[in-house]
Amino acid sequence: MKILILAGGKGARLWPISRRFKPKQFQKFLGEKSLLEMTFERILPLAEKKDIFIATNEFFLEEVKKQLPNFPIKNIILEPAARERVAAFLLFFCYLSKKEMEKPLAVFPADHLIKNQNEFLESIRIGSEFIEKNPECILLFGEKPKEPDVGLGYIKKGKLFKKIGKYSFFKVDYFKEKPNLERARKFLKSKNFFWNSGIFIFQPKLIEKLVKKFVPDNWRIYQILRKNFGKKNFKEILKKEYLKMDIVSFDYSILENYLRNVVLPVDFGWSDIGSWSVLKKALVGKGNNFIKGNFLGIDSKDILVYGVSPQLVATCGVKNLIVVVTDDIVFICPKNKSQDVKKLVEKIEKEGKKEFL
Repeated sequence: MKILILAGGKGARLWPISRRFKPKQFQKFLGEKSLLEMTFERILPLAEKKDIFIATNEFFLEEVKKQLPNFPIKNIILEPAARERVAAFLLFFCYLSKKEMEKPLAVFPADHLIKNQNEFLESIRIGSEFIEKNPECILLFGEKPKEPDVGLGYIKKGKLFKKIGKYSFFKVDYFKEKPNLERARKFLKSKNFFWNSGIFIFQPKLIEKLVKKFVPDNWRIYQILRKNFGKKNFKEILKKEYLKMDIVSFDYSILENYLRNVVLPVDFGWSDIGSWSVLKKALVGKGNNFIKGNFLGIDSKDILVYGVSPQLVATCGVKNLIVVVTDDIVFICPKNKSQDVKKLVEKIEKEGKKEFL
């Protein structure tokens, strides 16, 4: 089994700590190690280093080398621009032999939290076995929802597809991205819906076929890259052609158009560290305060204060609040609005204040 770690995202919802020069996957939100370091260590029992690859923007090469000094440089897939997952997958496929294209590939985002390591490893191993026997399927891992979260995507399971030991694999009925609160509550109550973890196992050869069918423009560019891979001028060709790739979501362009998606319901304590409210929940749970930095407070409840500068943060009589302080920015928002940080970042960019990005 080959493993691909996706580490090229912007992490806009964790601004202003996650910035364009060092986005969230390289930040140490959960302790002494970055999210990338934690992801790498988590998957090490699954494969040898030579079979693990990291896809990221070429700008972050030095950061990856700094955080993972013993990782083979030839296994770092450098994208010259951000073009979403379909493009990243196609570039990675250039590195695979014909034989490797027919073996299971496990894909992991670099910004997740997994609490039950043993269950995680066992699920991935059994998932790889499943794809070996069912190469026509794309396997997704659906985390059992703990609450009606409106910031996540959901998978509705359909009919039972296959059982392997204690694991039951189901056909995917449909996907629903970020439902409203009323619908999310219904999903939780029905017990047939699962959080889409964004973790996949599939055969690369299958994705090739699906890209050719559903994203033909990217397929044509991929043929140029594949043909020239390994040549002296490949970097120049990549820089020119990769920018022509359509910026398309893997979920929307491939998964939602394919009829042989399978979900494995799991419960390995998964969290997508995608917003300040989710991070707070992962750090201290619901209702408690999380404080980092220079802080004094009176009668302040269910707040996150994240300070990375020496200035004092003081609160009085506040609750359900996010406060983040850096050397150049003070950011404040209600906890239930933390998903809107991305909109704020987009506004900052539109107004030309790029020094704050």
